[in-house]
Amino acid sequence: QVQLVESGGGLVQAGGSLRLSCTATGRISNILIMAWYRQAPGKQRELVASISSSSRTNYADSVKGRFTISRDNAKNTLGYLQMNDLKPEDTAVYYCTVATIPDRYWGQGTQVTVSS
Repeated sequence: QVQLVESGGGLVQAGGSLRLSCTATGRISNILIMAWYRQAPGKQRELVASISSSSRTNYADSVKGRFTISRDNAKNTLGYLQMNDLKPEDTAVYYCTVATIPDRYWGQGTQVTVSS
């Protein structure tokens, strides 16, 4: 069973940057969409950004202009989430997910903590 692994999370001060990576433990073919979600304590999981197979991107209003999603075709690295100008409200567990036909894969998440 192929799994997704997120990395790159950590503790950063407000205004800082982090780059999250999403890697698969095996090959995943025909990815339609790759996306990043996040879940803060006591809140529902929310979509942060997505990118389609045609490289069309979509961002939550709260991260537009600060976050950039990208895909990577090198080996099993699926893509990245570049996060700039981080704010305390960006603190959450960030999850990578990819959708194919007929499967959907999720990672276990990586913690991002932004201190004020």
